[in-house]
Amino acid sequence: MKGADLSAWQGAAAPGRVVLEGRYARLEPLDSARHESDLFQAATAPGAEDRFRYLPDTAPADHAAFHAWMTASAVSTDPLFFAVIDKATGLAGGRQALMHIVPPHGTVEFGHVFWGPAIARTRVATEALYLSAQYIFEELGYRRFEWKCNTRNEPSRRAALRFGFRFEGIFRNHMVVKGQNRDTAWFAITDSDWLALKAGYRAWLTPENFDDSGQQKSPLAVTTV
Repeated sequence: MKGADLSAWQGAAAPGRVVLEGRYARLEPLDSARHESDLFQAATAPGAEDRFRYLPDTAPADHAAFHAWMTASAVSTDPLFFAVIDKATGLAGGRQALMHIVPPHGTVEFGHVFWGPAIARTRVATEALYLSAQYIFEELGYRRFEWKCNTRNEPSRRAALRFGFRFEGIFRNHMVVKGQNRDTAWFAITDSDWLALKAGYRAWLTPENFDDSGQQKSPLAVTTV
């Protein structure tokens, strides 16, 4: 909040390897033994090249390569990876991470998002984002939740806005990723934004908002003050 007195600010707590339970999704700390087989299937499903186009890693060439990525990622603390479990099937349908974690300033980024074809554009994926936001704002006391993506990644930019992140600008020549320049679009939700957003998430995630096939009846409507 602009002009807020933060003289008593002591920083936020560091996120941990916790399980976050929702109605449709469960976030579990990434674990090779538990999640590797499911995630390999999701990562190598048809359309993998498009899904990995703007991610820092690439679609796995084979199981050995994916195992190496899983082994390293499972012990990383920043990014801190979680598997996204579809509770209806019990399968890990994707992964996401908390990254660029700065507890003294209360800032953290939502990134490394891979939602496979079984959960992409479903209530499982939306609740996975909601669970992360709820955790960092309401349990850990963060002030800012960031979303960053390649400016050419139109689906990611639309998703950020749908989830209630505010567009804040473009950082030109921000990164070199996979041998190419990346101009980065920045979005964020602040702690005060979250107070206005969470009611919309909760309303959308109610079972009454979905038909028997899991299709939404009303779109997600989240706004900030």
